[in-house]
Amino acid sequence: MSLLGADYLSSASNTPFLGPRQRMELQDFSRRPQHTLSFTLGELLQRVGDSHNEFSADESSPPAHRVLDFSEPSSLPFVLSFSNLTYCVKVRQKMELPGWFRRRAELELPENMVNGNTKVLLNDISGEAREGEIMAVLGASGSGKSTLIDALADRIAKESLKGTVTLNGEVLQSKLLKVISAYVMQDDLLFPMLTVEETLMFSAEFRLPRTLSASKKKARVQALIDQLGLRSAAKTVIGDEGHRGVSGGERRRVSIGTDIIHDPIILFLDEPTSGLDSTSAFMVVKVLQRIAQSGSIVIMSIHQPSYRIVNLLDRLIFLSRGQTVFNGSPGSLPQFFAEFGHPIPENENRTEFALDLIRELEGSPSGTKTLVDFNKSWRMKRTIRGSTKYRPKQSLKDAISASVSRGKLVSGGGATGVATESSMPTFANPFWIEVLVIAKRSLTNSRRSPELFGIRLGAVLVTGIILATMFWRLDDSPKGVQERLGFFAFAMSTTFYTCAEAIPVFLMERYIFMRETAYNAYRRSSYVLSHCLTSIPSILILSLTFSAATFWAVGLAGGFSGFLFFLLIMVAAFWAGSSFVTFLSGVVSHVMLGYTVVVAILAYFLLFSGFFITRDRIPPYWLWFHYLSLVKYPYEGVLQNEFDDPSKCFVRGVQIFDNSPLGAMPSSVKVKLLKTISSSLGVNITSSTCLTTGMDILKTQGITDFSKWSCFWITVAFGFFFRILFYFSLLLGSKNKRR
Repeated sequence: MSLLGADYLSSASNTPFLGPRQRMELQDFSRRPQHTLSFTLGELLQRVGDSHNEFSADESSPPAHRVLDFSEPSSLPFVLSFSNLTYCVKVRQKMELPGWFRRRAELELPENMVNGNTKVLLNDISGEAREGEIMAVLGASGSGKSTLIDALADRIAKESLKGTVTLNGEVLQSKLLKVISAYVMQDDLLFPMLTVEETLMFSAEFRLPRTLSASKKKARVQALIDQLGLRSAAKTVIGDEGHRGVSGGERRRVSIGTDIIHDPIILFLDEPTSGLDSTSAFMVVKVLQRIAQSGSIVIMSIHQPSYRIVNLLDRLIFLSRGQTVFNGSPGSLPQFFAEFGHPIPENENRTEFALDLIRELEGSPSGTKTLVDFNKSWRMKRTIRGSTKYRPKQSLKDAISASVSRGKLVSGGGATGVATESSMPTFANPFWIEVLVIAKRSLTNSRRSPELFGIRLGAVLVTGIILATMFWRLDDSPKGVQERLGFFAFAMSTTFYTCAEAIPVFLMERYIFMRETAYNAYRRSSYVLSHCLTSIPSILILSLTFSAATFWAVGLAGGFSGFLFFLLIMVAAFWAGSSFVTFLSGVVSHVMLGYTVVVAILAYFLLFSGFFITRDRIPPYWLWFHYLSLVKYPYEGVLQNEFDDPSKCFVRGVQIFDNSPLGAMPSSVKVKLLKTISSSLGVNITSSTCLTTGMDILKTQGITDFSKWSCFWITVAFGFFFRILFYFSLLLGSKNKRR
């Protein structure tokens, strides 16, 4: 029985809020033959909505989460056929062996090696999977199980894969397959700080259309929680190594639930029972059986199923080094191996015996060639005897339209009209809905794991306090000028180094992003824009904290207007630094490697910023790096904000000697030297004569190219530029296909 029907019959018929008509219908339903029942999740939810409307006038009506008024749908089965699938990859040569060593190595090539350069991962694989059934792919590690699942799920580039995959006799297009199917990876890629219910609800927001009401989406999630057996864990966080959460079996079922929320027609799973105990593995496959009986094709790879799990499977394909050694039902395994000359002993697990025999043959000199040849002749013999290939009666267009009208895919059970392939949208929701949902999920995660932002805020605050106390109330003397230059250089570089803490943010959800975008849960552009928007509040808080802690304490110039520009340039610097680090996290896939690259590049930015060596002194062949430096523009902006005041003097009279060896001489000696210089130059220079203004300092530092507002806008533009590069890195680097 499909989905919720069997689980709800006994409880629903005894529920006090059912009317006489509903009780009679449920009793009628329970007397029907079980093999004729095949309901989709959408159909059950449609009955829920109808019953809720009947009780809406009564204020004391019970909750809407119930199942009533079942009716038998017409059977429109799907058949996924694949024939002659062949996939080869090139193997890198380590070194060329001379003489007879090379000839001996060529003689000892494995079965799936065509020559020393090419390895065959799939070799002429054919078969079919039907609606309502579970097809399992078995074999030892390296046999090609995951490769076959990837080939059927269109996760191998078409130019690399030979053969055909059809649904109801028609070749499956990649765009259509992404809409009608789902792929569950071997690893559980989930956000650890979201609860089970929240995880499924966010998945529903992504995969279900905006036309479906919020109440129906919630009802769908609640029904799915019951179907997956997760009711007791619905309010529990997923958890990770540092946070206690759901069990391994529950986590795996949540992973499946996130991909079947839209009730797909085809479900691919890569070893869904891997790493689970026998009971949890059985429960997972039991859930998959219910999904298949709801009108879906379930195709999974599995390593070594238990006896109970084998009884839930409908079709088996055994692979050995990319070749088919058995293709049929579990019940035909004893006859197959008996005719092959290796009968399966009684009371022994059939699949374990088959896998052990295959491993034994793989270790023999002839390999599994005899078993591969026997499988071909055995299937040919059965075909001649009358076991012909099952052919569906409906075309693909009609079958999909009927399934959508019955509640499959993203219609939510409430769709009207007939859906066609061309009418199915690539994405379930518009761009702005995706941005809002991704932002909401990101903020929820950030709120429950505040340690990352807390560390950044603490680092900025501590750095600001240290700088404020170190450079407390700087004066306008020549030494004060040098100290101001040092403060600005350190402040700007610290801003960018603090942004390095953002590296793990994307890397932690990189593979979740790849899983969700592989089957069009949302657009990559939606993710990038949402990532931008959610980073703005933290940037504003960090900038305000650092500016407030340092500007007044250090005694910077400009008053309140100067403070506002200093705050703006800090916001721009944090924005550019965060964007740069985010872009690198999209290119570099390892956290420690990302930190190394970021620290190194930021050090180069600081070196070429103009603080250690001015622009006029930089060699011409490195001048291009000076203009690419992210530190250059905010550094020059704050310097102009500080020194761009022609009425302010920083060196008067004898202060000209302060930064020279003569600075330690007595004041009377400095005055005499000043008079001597005056007489030599013919200019009257007194102790109060202004010798260096702020503009002179800017010219000395080589800051004459851009105004302070130009520096601000260039820094902001750098931030947008790196966000665009981040988008292209996701576009090019998150292709979920093998080559």
